[in-house]
Amino acid sequence: MRNPKIVLNSLTSKAKDENYVFHRLYRNLYNIEFYLDAYAKIYPNKGSNTKGINEDTIDGMSLKRINALIENLRNLTYQPNPARRTYIPKKNGKLRPLGLPTFEDKLVQEVVRRILESIYELNFSENSHAFRPNRSCHTALKQIKNTFTGTCWFIEGDIKGFFDNIDHHILINILRKRIKDEKFINLIWKFLRAGYVEDWVFHKTFSGTPQGGIISPILSNIYLNELDKYVERYISTFNKGDKRRHNLVYHNLASKINYRKYKNKREWSNLDTETRVKRANELKALYKELIKHDSKDLFDPNYRRMKYVRYADDFIIGVIASKEEAEKIKQDLTVFLVDKLKLELSAEKTLITHSKKNARFLGYDIRVARDWQTMKMPNGTQKRKFNFQAKLFVPHEKYINKLIELGALSLGKNNQWKPIHRPYLIRNDDLEIIRQYNAEIRGLYNYYRLASNVHVLQSFRQTMKYSMIKTYANKYKSTVSKIIDRFSINGNFGIRYKTKDGQRIAYFIDQRMEKNTKIKNEEVDIEPSRIQFGGRTSLIERLLAEKCEWCGTENVPLEMHHVNKLKNLEGKKLWKQIMIARNRKTIAMCVKCHHDLHNGKLD
Repeated sequence: MRNPKIVLNSLTSKAKDENYVFHRLYRNLYNIEFYLDAYAKIYPNKGSNTKGINEDTIDGMSLKRINALIENLRNLTYQPNPARRTYIPKKNGKLRPLGLPTFEDKLVQEVVRRILESIYELNFSENSHAFRPNRSCHTALKQIKNTFTGTCWFIEGDIKGFFDNIDHHILINILRKRIKDEKFINLIWKFLRAGYVEDWVFHKTFSGTPQGGIISPILSNIYLNELDKYVERYISTFNKGDKRRHNLVYHNLASKINYRKYKNKREWSNLDTETRVKRANELKALYKELIKHDSKDLFDPNYRRMKYVRYADDFIIGVIASKEEAEKIKQDLTVFLVDKLKLELSAEKTLITHSKKNARFLGYDIRVARDWQTMKMPNGTQKRKFNFQAKLFVPHEKYINKLIELGALSLGKNNQWKPIHRPYLIRNDDLEIIRQYNAEIRGLYNYYRLASNVHVLQSFRQTMKYSMIKTYANKYKSTVSKIIDRFSINGNFGIRYKTKDGQRIAYFIDQRMEKNTKIKNEEVDIEPSRIQFGGRTSLIERLLAEKCEWCGTENVPLEMHHVNKLKNLEGKKLWKQIMIARNRKTIAMCVKCHHDLHNGKLD
């Protein structure tokens, strides 16, 4: 079997040529190495043990299951199961549908996803940031901050019901431009048309890709890459002029200043003190007047620019031009989406906003600063700080709504907001409670730390702190002051706990809420795979070892037993104690031992 790394690298090298057409991709689905790597990639995910429409989960994973899957793909009898539909709440109160595939379907989708990513990733737009390696919400926001300088108008774009309205025929035709392998194309057709089950009723799918499916993100990017390419072509024709024309008022003042400085330098030694003071004040007054004006004509009709950033089905466009031209851009985009992609812009969410007001994108408020504050330069002159730079802000209602959503804030008497205890946390132990609060505070800060006003989250943290103290007070039927005294350690709120290395302390988070624009690799939306294709992971080595980790029998087929969380194991049974001692959520067993475990006969 060919090493998957070699196969994928080969596909990527050929994909550099945008005109290259790929053949015989389907044969890679016969390679067991792809499925072993896919298994190792999927199993750490929280939803890996979630059931689809049947009882099959990642538990009991074996080479036998993979070989049966490959055989079905080889003889073309493989048919994906319908996804089990469930719903998760959106921030606006509505529900987002999720389709949950079976584990075997997840394996196949992961292999297909890697193949598609190797072919398309290099050719995706630099303006696209969702569901891509080394890209995230933060990379999209930083691009806006760095490139939207001087923007006059924002076009906030939102595609109505995007994931439910992807046209299957258009998507397949896009894929066929680069892939000439009907077996591979038909497999994607099968996933698109697999349907879903809701309340035990099967529903056919004639459009859309199920949110929750592993291949949905890459397929959505392939689909919307057509929009990205259209916008890039549009920008190339829209942009006009190399630079704005000079502002004559500004440059006349600058000329006066230069003349006065030259004259003063030439005559300074011959001037009396009174004249020197007078001329210095005149020069200072000219500088003061100069910084009131822009060096360029901001309304130059012969200069216009357009910037574009997309994250999934949301995009934002920055326009340096008139509002009428911004309206035309919006209309042209609307026509393109309807005619070419059969998509519709959401009328209520697609807005044209003046850049001095807030535009909303990815949960941040964005506006262009009109800041007339100055700072002193090394040569002694004054310079404006941030004029016409794009700035990011934390919306006030975001952290307020987060507190309400968590149940940490309530509207009390006299319409005053106050922190409250969270009843559903009372049964947790002390360490779990403080860690829960710390994780929630750190999570909100980490998302909004690019914002210029991220310090406002100090208020969020303080409210969370008092909610936590009230939660402990409610748990122990005590008062806030007594709880503060009880858990005060070196002047800070903390919980002592024991580990095998001795006693430790978990303090309430004291991280400063300050702006931090550094983006680390581990913070991207899709983490690059840590699986090294050139070598085995310990999980795969154990699966292939053919030695039962319970009874020690060798040269037997194995099944991998999975548990969701080690802390859920009570530890009374020996096999549970072994998993806890090894700090592993998996144990490789022969078929008999695995069946005995599920039947309660193992020990």
